Amino acid sequence: MLPQLQKLTLFYDGTCPLCQAEILFLSGRNHEGLLDFVDIHSDRYDASGVGISCERALASMSAQYADGRVIEGVSVFPEAYRRANLPFLAWIFSLSLLYPLFFVAYKLFAKYRHAISRVLGPGALRLVKMRAKKAE
Repeated sequence: MLPQLQKLTLFYDGTCPLCQAEILFLSGRNHEGLLDFVDIHSDRYDASGVGISCERALASMSAQYADGRVIEGVSVFPEAYRRANLPFLAWIFSLSLLYPLFFVAYKLFAKYRHAISRVLGPGALRLVKMRAKKAE
């Protein structure tokens, strides 16, 4: 177990197939139970309790540590990957030299995620589901 890491709750857009694929991928790697996942369109999402409006959560990936601190955007990914035992991805997304590139790329993705998901999402979701079945 990784005791130095707090549990992290990811708030995601459950209507976005690429977002669903990422969450399914991470949930399959959540062996330590350090990640929780809440679809912002579900009854589990309490905007007032988290302090992030649904509109703001739709604009950018958001997450909340067990102690209540909130992180958003590209900063969520290395934290999620650490907890999913994906150290290489966590390291890549933590590189300050690449942060500006990831920041711009994520802003564009977040803005156009539904259009991008219509093209790439179904295939990504099928691939992740297929890999999850093989792992069983």
